[in-house]
This record gives sequence, C-alpha cells and structure tokens, in this order.
Amino acid sequence: MNDQLRTAFSSLAPPIVASPAKRIQAFAGDPDFMTSLARGLAVVQAFQERKRHLTIAQISHRTEIPRAAVRRCLHTLIKLGYATTDGRTYSLLPKVLTLGHAYLSSTPLAVSAQPYLDRMSEQLHEACNMATLEGDDILYIARSATTQRLISVDLSVGGRLPAYCTSMGRILLSALDDATLGDYLSHVELQPKTRKTITGPEQLKACLEQVRQQGWCIVDQELEQGLRSIAVPVYDASGQVLAALNVSTHAGRVGRGELEQRFLPIMLAASRDLSTQLFS
Repeated sequence: MNDQLRTAFSSLAPPIVASPAKRIQAFAGDPDFMTSLARGLAVVQAFQERKRHLTIAQISHRTEIPRAAVRRCLHTLIKLGYATTDGRTYSLLPKVLTLGHAYLSSTPLAVSAQPYLDRMSEQLHEACNMATLEGDDILYIARSATTQRLISVDLSVGGRLPAYCTSMGRILLSALDDATLGDYLSHVELQPKTRKTITGPEQLKACLEQVRQQGWCIVDQELEQGLRSIAVPVYDASGQVLAALNVSTHAGRVGRGELEQRFLPIMLAASRDLSTQLFS
C-alpha cells in the first residue's frame, strides 16, 4: 500500500517561466521519451476555466510549442473525441474527464479521503479539500464542496493553485527537505495576489519553518481578498507528509481564533484517522 500511494503521488497570456516546451526539451536526450505525447498533454493543460475556447495561436503562445505541432495535437484530440472546434477556436469535451477519473478511481488516497472530507464539511459547514504538491503548484485531488463559492479561481478536483500563497501549499512545502526547498525558493516567482501576500523568499522561508514546527497552517487573505483557510498534513506510514487537508472560509464569517479553536481539532482528528486507515 505504501509503494502504491507514493507512486500515485488573457487572449495571449504570457507563458509560465518554465514553459511546457522548455520542460519537454529537457528530455531531448532520452530515446524513450515521446515528445508527441508530451506535447499533446501540454495542449490539454493549456485550457483553463477562464480560457475554455482557444485558438491555435493562443495555445502555441501559452505552451511555446510550434503552431504546426499544436495543430496536429488538436487534430488528434478531435479524432479521439477529447476536443472539438468551431473552425476557429478549440475546446475540450467531457471525455477528457475520463483521464482524471482513471487516477481518482485507482488511487486509495483520494478514495479513502472522501468520507473524511464529507464529514468535516458537514461538521464545519465549509468547503473541505485535499491536495498534493505538483511542481510549484498544489493539485486538488479530492473535495467536499458547499453551495457557496468563496473565490473566483477554480477549486474543483484537478484544479491547481500556487503553493506559496495557499495553506495546503505551505504544509506541503514545509515538508520538503532543505535542499529541495532551497531550490524552490530560488526559482519560484512570488507574485502578490493581494496586499497581504508574502512575496519575499526569506519571509516565506521563515513562515514555512513555523508551519514545520507547529504542524498546521493558516493563510489569511493572501490568495484572494476575503479567503481565509487552514490546513493540516496527512502522513504516510513512515511519517512523511503525503498530502494536505484544508478548510476554506470567508474571512468575514470565520475569524482566525475560531479556525484554531474549533476547526483545527476536528481537522487534526480527521488527518490522524485517515492516515491510520490508509496504512492499517
């Protein structure tokens, strides 16, 4: 079980610092690496909630993959039923969800976590989430939502958010060894999402050290104004952090004191019970 869990784990918006094309190029010397498959996956990932319809030029700009290659990837996705086009723009079809479902239905982590998230959401009347670290982002792998949408960004399963300004991200970053954390801090762009966002590497490092010592984290309106969240770690059998659980609240409704006094004990108990179940 332990090995299985470890394995599981703008019209022309500017490309991210390490573009998909550059990451793919890094594997150029590997004879077994399939560049065409990597490009196809990058094209799929170029679509976002606010950019559901993209042109070939837009996808090429976002990924830095040549337009001709983007066109071939889209042609293949259309033929396989994963995408469609109106002749100018392209969009994904629901069949893409089967790719994520294959992971969610095969990993015990997401499946086992769902009842705990549902129970926490019922007790606290707030949205509860689980995420893992994926590059510089957190990747949502399970969620128990409420009818209220707290912020404008996508928080559904499969959604990604920057690790540095999210409570789950800080839990996961604080669990990294010093060398890996140092590498992260040396290249990550700490962009201010609100006036409260920590944007200094040394300040973030000190914050992560505090999280490491106390074993939980509150992020107060650093991702978006009005959003306050608290997160705790989920451990594997060897005591290493495997994932993070969090509860997202509206700052005007739930204060920091309530998060620590009422929310935190419930979340720590859920984390402990989930960790025990995974490795029992």
